Amino acid sequence: MANATQLKFGYPNTLIKEYDHWCVLLRPLQPTLGSLVLVCLEDETAFAQISQGAFNELKTVTQEIEAGLGAFRSFEKINYIMLMMVDPNVHFHVLPRYGSLQTFNGYEFPDVGWPAAPDLSANIDLDNGLMSPLLSGIKEFWPR
Repeated sequence: MANATQLKFGYPNTLIKEYDHWCVLLRPLQPTLGSLVLVCLEDETAFAQISQGAFNELKTVTQEIEAGLGAFRSFEKINYIMLMMVDPNVHFHVLPRYGSLQTFNGYEFPDVGWPAAPDLSANIDLDNGLMSPLLSGIKEFWPR
């Protein structure tokens, strides 16, 4: 059964890949092109409480995130941000960072905070018809 954080970020409709202990979701609000949410499948609300298996698998998952996003669109940096102030379960916001304006399907995706901290309030809402093409585009490049 999906936890509250998975559901908040659109699971299963936003699912890119599910692992044994984690799932990678396309973030419905995109502060930068290709922003993801990495959610622990366990029902823990503190990072130190996740299982050893989840910690171990995190290496593989982050390697695949960086390979998949990098193949989809070359980014300059990647930020993993663990906020957990509103959404309770252990998760990271994964933000590829770009020093130049990115475009996808006719939409512009500026990285408003570049080169400093990302601006999570500046978002492109994927409800405008971009969810399906962006999800497909990223999945196409995801490691098998």
